[in-house]
Amino acid sequence: MADILSKLAGELNLKKSQVENTVKLIDDGNTIPFIARYRKEVTGGLDDQVLRELFDRLTYLRNLEQRREEVRRLIAEQDKLTAEVNEALDRAETLQEIEDIYRPYKPKRRTRASIAHEKGLEPLAAIIYAQSWKTGDAAEAAAPYIDPDKGVSSAEEAIAGALDIIAEMISDNAEYRKKIREMTFREGVLVTSAKKEEDSPYQMYYDFREPVSRIAPHRVLAINRGEREEYLSVKLEAPEERILDWLKSRTVLKEESIFKTFVEKAVEDAYSRLIKPAIENEIRSSLTEAASEQAIKVFRENLRNLLLQPPVKGKVVLGMDPAYRTGVKLAVVDETGKVLHTGVIYPTPPQNRIEEAGKVVKALVEKYGIDVIAIGNGTASRETEIFTAGVIREMDRGVKYMVVSEAGASVYSASKLGAEEFPDYDVSVRSAISIARRLQDPLAELVKIDPKAIGVGQYQHDMNQKRLGEALAGVVEDCVNSVGVDLNTASAALLSYISGINAAIAQNIVAWREENGSFKSRKDLLKVKKLGPKVFEQCAGFLRIPGGENILDNTSVHPESYESCEKLLKLTGHTLEDVAARRLGDLQKKVSQMGLEQVAEQTGVGVPTLTDIIRELMKPGRDPRDELPPPLLSEDIMRMEDLKPGMVLSGTVRNVVDFGAFVDIGVHQDGLVHISELSDRFVRHPMEVVSVGDIVRVRVLEVDLKRKRIALSMKHTG
Repeated sequence: MADILSKLAGELNLKKSQVENTVKLIDDGNTIPFIARYRKEVTGGLDDQVLRELFDRLTYLRNLEQRREEVRRLIAEQDKLTAEVNEALDRAETLQEIEDIYRPYKPKRRTRASIAHEKGLEPLAAIIYAQSWKTGDAAEAAAPYIDPDKGVSSAEEAIAGALDIIAEMISDNAEYRKKIREMTFREGVLVTSAKKEEDSPYQMYYDFREPVSRIAPHRVLAINRGEREEYLSVKLEAPEERILDWLKSRTVLKEESIFKTFVEKAVEDAYSRLIKPAIENEIRSSLTEAASEQAIKVFRENLRNLLLQPPVKGKVVLGMDPAYRTGVKLAVVDETGKVLHTGVIYPTPPQNRIEEAGKVVKALVEKYGIDVIAIGNGTASRETEIFTAGVIREMDRGVKYMVVSEAGASVYSASKLGAEEFPDYDVSVRSAISIARRLQDPLAELVKIDPKAIGVGQYQHDMNQKRLGEALAGVVEDCVNSVGVDLNTASAALLSYISGINAAIAQNIVAWREENGSFKSRKDLLKVKKLGPKVFEQCAGFLRIPGGENILDNTSVHPESYESCEKLLKLTGHTLEDVAARRLGDLQKKVSQMGLEQVAEQTGVGVPTLTDIIRELMKPGRDPRDELPPPLLSEDIMRMEDLKPGMVLSGTVRNVVDFGAFVDIGVHQDGLVHISELSDRFVRHPMEVVSVGDIVRVRVLEVDLKRKRIALSMKHTG
């Protein structure tokens, strides 16, 4: 365990005490959001992203240790655990190295070598590999092993079997494999060619070569998919000549021997038949794993930025779920997300009942005082947007609209949760409700959808789905807890992401609320079935009660710090009533005059916790998302056909990938800002410059109407 802690500290550039304390907190059953927010003094202020990285690496190293001891036991059971093997296991730093060491001892299916062993050819293999015969005849050495009953009818067959044993022995050598793997990775080239000559998204790979050590992660995933869909043939060209020279230098003696050429033949066979295919698979697997981790990293960051998009608060919203044949579904929701009206209009082909649809929308705007229209970006979105912009111009009431990503909306509307929330509405109407609510509170709505269905990544179906699911669930958890939720209005889906609360407890909270009415105090949580002291400790600080008995229950101040909080207020001449009335304008100044560290000592908390408490007291019930710029709402639209090179427009970043960013500029088709066009300076990764949800200025470079592609630049856009 001590070694693991030291390793983690070194890899993550942390103090060993930080790692020790954090691992203890994790092992004691504390969640990442709780540790990040309420145990800053213990961890040295590690944020949720570093904590998750630490947790992932801790899990890997513990699994590594477990496998190391398992392999040690399995070899020992065969009475083959030598001091050398033991030391090699101790030195191994990856699962691959441990598996390489275990390979010679691992039970195998019948191989050419195992068949040769059965024929009693092992002693002959030892003679040949020793290369000690300077003179004589190979057939003479093989003669004693000819036995037709065992399937060895000639000296040639005996030698061939012996060479199979030598080849497998060379192949099973962990040192050789490690070196060959390194050489192949360092000097190998990934080569792809067209398997079938036809238009496809993989055309750039129809004649493609790139060094293995330098290939970009997104290219790896694209090549894998092209191969899987049978558009591409893929091979890894290794530096075979150099590898064989090195391998022979380790196995073929310099002194002359009648068996020298035989050993050389066995080496060549070991490499071409056994080592090379295995190493190629291993390297391609490791490339895929690394590319997947990079893609997951990008997905996580995009999802985080999407979930933390500023809500459009205090607005009545009309949600539109566009379609052609079945019409555009409508849902009006009030400022709280309550459904006021649903319906359907037909302004799109084939009906084209534009005038009638316009009257309906105008009437709804007048009746419900609609401020914003949210349009889903799926099928018929373009036509619906044109129609909506026209209606808005005719009304002259300052109504705005926004095209909202409807990724996952259909998944939600057809889900069990969607049916439970809106049992009286059909699936398509639920989508319109979801689209409207996404504008009002992206986080509260998007948590109802499997994160993988939200679609802000790349090649998400090409990676380990379990790993992706866990990573994205962690992001959702961190986002929900960083914002906090209203205990009296939050859905069970939203509550289930709160620190310490699982799906069953979330349902119990909702059931308690329905039976007893609103929560008046955080302490009431302890009355909820299955919600004990440990769960309370983990969740309480992230649950808000606006208008509750204690103003502190509407802040992120944890109940464990309420006493310290009251001491602080007393020290500075304030009361809880001042907090509620927002009369703490001088709090920060008074604490500074008294000395932050002295106040922390007098109130019984650490400086980080005191700093958090002060911030919360000054803005009780604050939403961290309010500090971000609001979303870009539209009043007019353009068509793709209207775009001309040189135009400078504002747009919203919809997705960030390894090779650039996709920006919504209001023409339905997102444009691509290639990584080379993101900035005048060199950019290693697009995330250095942009995030999902950013409002950016872009210049149109090229418009390809046929392929529906728009090339954009962020250089020199003023």
